[in-house]
Amino acid sequence: MGLAPQDLQFADLMGRLATDAGPELLAAAALCSRATGEGHLCLDLEAFAGREIAGVALPGIGGWRERLRGSGVVGEPGSFHPLILDPAGRLYLYRYWAYESHLAEELVWRAGQPPEDIGPEHRSLLQQLFPAREGVKVDWQKLAAATALCRNLTVVSGGPGTGKTSTVVRILALLTARAPELRIALAAPTGKAAGRLEASVRMAREALPLDREQRQRIPGEASTLHRLLGAEWGGGGYRYHGGSQLPLDVLILDEASMVDVAMMAHLVEALPRRARLILLGDRFQLASVEAGAVLGDLCGDADGFSHPFRERLRAVTGEKVPASPRPHPPPLADSVVYLRHSYRFSEASGVGRLAQAVRDGDAAASLTLLNAQDGPELGRLDDDRLLSGAVAGFRDYLSLVRGGEDPLRVFAAFDRFRVLAAMRRGRRGVEGLNHRLEQALLEAGLLQSREGWYQGRPVMVLQNDYGLRLYNGDIGIVLGGDGPGARVCFPDGEAGLRWIPPSRLPPHETAFVMTVHKSQGSEFDRVLLVLPQEDRPLLTRELIYTAVTRARERFQVCAPDAVWAAAVERRTRRSSGLREALWGPPVSA
Repeated sequence: MGLAPQDLQFADLMGRLATDAGPELLAAAALCSRATGEGHLCLDLEAFAGREIAGVALPGIGGWRERLRGSGVVGEPGSFHPLILDPAGRLYLYRYWAYESHLAEELVWRAGQPPEDIGPEHRSLLQQLFPAREGVKVDWQKLAAATALCRNLTVVSGGPGTGKTSTVVRILALLTARAPELRIALAAPTGKAAGRLEASVRMAREALPLDREQRQRIPGEASTLHRLLGAEWGGGGYRYHGGSQLPLDVLILDEASMVDVAMMAHLVEALPRRARLILLGDRFQLASVEAGAVLGDLCGDADGFSHPFRERLRAVTGEKVPASPRPHPPPLADSVVYLRHSYRFSEASGVGRLAQAVRDGDAAASLTLLNAQDGPELGRLDDDRLLSGAVAGFRDYLSLVRGGEDPLRVFAAFDRFRVLAAMRRGRRGVEGLNHRLEQALLEAGLLQSREGWYQGRPVMVLQNDYGLRLYNGDIGIVLGGDGPGARVCFPDGEAGLRWIPPSRLPPHETAFVMTVHKSQGSEFDRVLLVLPQEDRPLLTRELIYTAVTRARERFQVCAPDAVWAAAVERRTRRSSGLREALWGPPVSA
């Protein structure tokens, strides 16, 4: 078991601060630090009790707890110690215990607020916005909208094409019809996701069966969470916080699965309790890069509404509303709606069926779909065809670059295809594939050079620069000249385009290939996923599902069967007390 230098350094610090620094404390501190770095909120002591770790024979769970409590640096929940040990045997760094407990308190409070009434005029508008559709047994979009009208907190989870954005636009139409002066904000974790949310909302807004004045009440601008909260330069905190809250009545947060526990805790602290919070996302996607799996924990045990809320929704919507099988579900059960019907993929869709097989952990079914044929929706590439397949995918956009076409057309063509990788390093990681693909494009005559700031080079920003309004994940393309005259062009919403000299860019990298994590919040017509030749722990069901659901029309993969199958069968599990704090102890089967 590998421990990083920072894990050992933290253990050494705890040893120096402790009044009783035995090896059990040092091992627990190092393991807790490592767990947080791997995305867990805490260390589950039970998983390590009685084992030998780094040459230390750890005691049983009871003895280990007692020795930690006597160390002087481990406290109970609510105390102020570097490490917090809760009654369930979860050991936290104090900071992450504070984030989790504050977030849970705020979300439970919001979920517990009594639902508001929906008047007859808004029931009529609800029916107008969600007319009956043939073949749809239960209109989950209508149920989500009615829930958002009633409740202080609403969580809408759904897979690709289930209509999360069109649902939220209709929610905003209903809210602004009831109170036209509402202060509303749309936000997403990254600049790319915010831009996509903005474009989707504007498009859906124009399609509403409402007059122009009603449509114009719905905001069409979205921001990143950092910009919304007023992140200060140099990581000095946020302008908005518990003592100076956001001037909002409604906050819509898209791609909530990408938000880690620290950011979500900051967000709910900065949002007034009277303001509605509506979270959108796909609970089956990858969890955040940083610690926590907030959306997954929020959706965790949702299996239907309480009986009183079910009857309220049925009266308002006329839909057949499922009730929770539990006689007394927690309040959060009435705040979570899962959209089940995909309007993008038909039942026969290859991409849709593959996404469902992966989501369900059915490796055999997913491989059957992939191996059936190299058809219009699904395909396999072997190593010999990997680079030629990628070159074919980028041919259109690079031809437009060489022809000096309008930059907006270039970006549209570039965003139709993307190569995704699971890893950053190695021959089949982002760095190795970008290098190999540049050479292949050069040999195909689609690049004039692969050195420096050549025409058509896609560049991804790796660090926020608030002065330039460039954010981690933003992608620009070098256009308008090579060498010293080169400029990197970035899309800029309604403003069109921005041109930035390369010398002013924050840390960045070439972006013919991007990690699956970085692709979250984006969609492409065609996706090519490259996995390593050997199985790795980071290859999980959630990673594969996220990659598949980036594709609107066609998905291809280059990977051995055994690696694909192992990934589909491996679920991401992050240790946390948040789900239990929100839903109560697990219900026995």
